[in-house]
This record gives sequence, C-alpha cells and structure tokens, in this order.
Amino acid sequence: MKNGTSAGAPKKSYATVIALAAVAALVGFAAVYGTLGRPDNNADNGAMAVSGQSAATGEATASRKTVPDMPAFVFKATPEPLGEVRFTDGDGKPMTLADFKGKTILLNLWATWCAPCREEMPSLDRLQQEFGSDTFEVVALAVDRAGPETAQKFLDEIGVTSLKLYSDTTTRSGSALRAVGMPTTILIDAEGREIGRLPGPYEWDAPEAKALIQAELN
Repeated sequence: MKNGTSAGAPKKSYATVIALAAVAALVGFAAVYGTLGRPDNNADNGAMAVSGQSAATGEATASRKTVPDMPAFVFKATPEPLGEVRFTDGDGKPMTLADFKGKTILLNLWATWCAPCREEMPSLDRLQQEFGSDTFEVVALAVDRAGPETAQKFLDEIGVTSLKLYSDTTTRSGSALRAVGMPTTILIDAEGREIGRLPGPYEWDAPEAKALIQAELN
C-alpha cells in the first residue's frame, strides 16, 4: 500500500502542474490582449470621450464632437501624440507621419490578405475623391510584407484611382499605432495627434463619416 501511494503521487502532482500552467497561460493571454485594446476601446474612456466629457473633470469639453451614428468610432478625450511610424510612398521614398503635418489625415491600416479591407477600400477612395485637398488626405497604408507591387495590384483590381500608395513591409506600424486588427482607421489632426479611431471596416463615404471629417476641417 505504501509503495502504491508513493508511485501515484508524482502522477497527481504532474497533472496539477499542467493544469495550473494552462490557467496561467490563459490569464497571461487575456492580460496582453486587454492591454493592446485598452488605449482605444476601453468602454468607460470611450463613452466619456464620445459624450464630450472630460475624464478628469466630468465637464463638457467643447473641442470634442459626438458622432451618434458612428458608435464604433472612439474619440480620444484629448488629441494624443502617436508613436513613430515609418513607411514608403509609391516611389519608394521613406516617409513618416510627420510628413503630413499641417494636414488632417484619415490613416487607414490595411493588408492585401484582409477581406474586409477589400470591401472597405472603395469607400475610402470615394472619400478621397470628394474631400482630398491641401488640408485633408486619406492615407491608405499597406501594412503588408508582400510589398508595394502586390499592394498596388490590389488597389488596381478593385478600381481605386484616387488613393496614393503607401507601404510598410516591416509591419511595425501596426504595433506602433496599437492596432489590434485590420483594417483600423485613425483620424489624425493637423498637429499629428490622434483624434480618434475606428477598428474594423466602415463605409467611409456614408453621410455620418463625411460629417465627421467635415467637422474636423471646419
């Protein structure tokens, strides 16, 4: 009996260790995912920003606007500086977001393997056709290791004519901008600060989206 008990103990201990390790892994994964999503998708912060309230004082903040028909668009309580993002234009010229300073931009992160990006892109093209100017640009940034030639082929296949090609083959811009998926679209003011963002696809030439852009340009 003594020998049987001692022989069974290691098996029970090993099973317990495996179970605890699995729980720890799940907890760790949830913590990382939550950290990535929190800057833009925190429910309390998002609700406060969209309602035009200051998180610090609870008072109305006149500079923040509401978009009741675009609940997925999450405003920052105040515009926030963005991380450094490096990419190239269609000619291979190195660029950063600082090159757009002085212009409001709608930065769209996409990839050639992203089916929702293919559905969304034509509306971004139409938005650029209507609003593109010296003070506004839709910047469609391909965060894709496939390279600029493949990205341009993608745009040609879906009939995009007004959007310029921008490409990040390192894919580091996704992490720098804390994007949790593709597509992700970020509205950036003329000072290079994030106004807010919308994760996932959207019809960007819909009336409410155009109203959002127009409000920032006025």
